[in-house]
Amino acid sequence: MPNRVWILLPLLVFTWPRILHGLTLLPQENFDVEQFVGRWYEGGVVSDCPHYTRNKKASPGVVALDLKRSHHGNLTVTSAISRNGSCQQTSVQYASTETAGKFFYHVARLGVDVAAYVVHTDYDEYAMMGLLSTERTSQNKTTILKLYTRSLDVRLAVLEDFKALVQKHGMRDDSIIFNENRILNTCI
Repeated sequence: MPNRVWILLPLLVFTWPRILHGLTLLPQENFDVEQFVGRWYEGGVVSDCPHYTRNKKASPGVVALDLKRSHHGNLTVTSAISRNGSCQQTSVQYASTETAGKFFYHVARLGVDVAAYVVHTDYDEYAMMGLLSTERTSQNKTTILKLYTRSLDVRLAVLEDFKALVQKHGMRDDSIIFNENRILNTCI
């Protein structure tokens, strides 16, 4: 019997943080979608997906996000980033759920379902987002944490709070990709 424990111990050590990822992302209490809508900038991101991380590192420009309220508490999220001298925009519909501060959307081209959580926000300066995605075909799961800010300048205290959130969810804070301010006027 003791040999079985030693065989299972490495499995628990390596899978336990992944199990915790899905259990610890909770939306902010008393979330108010009306205060949350408006212009945000994606200032930093970290993910446990090597493919996502590799792509983000290759193009770490700040993403401008416009969040607008649509019907039934849903959000239309329009993102814009400057690439090759032009502004590229995409829109995604975030469907509201029974839990305030938790949304759902689907990325058809990737076959991925995403649960998006507003983990913490002060509405005026920053928001910390958690995204749990699941590929429909393989059931692979990915965790992404994002820092949104209302301006392109971020206070050190906000960055430290984001690093603490990253560590709390079992990821290394030195793997955070801080997006570079390369937004052109066409995207603002």
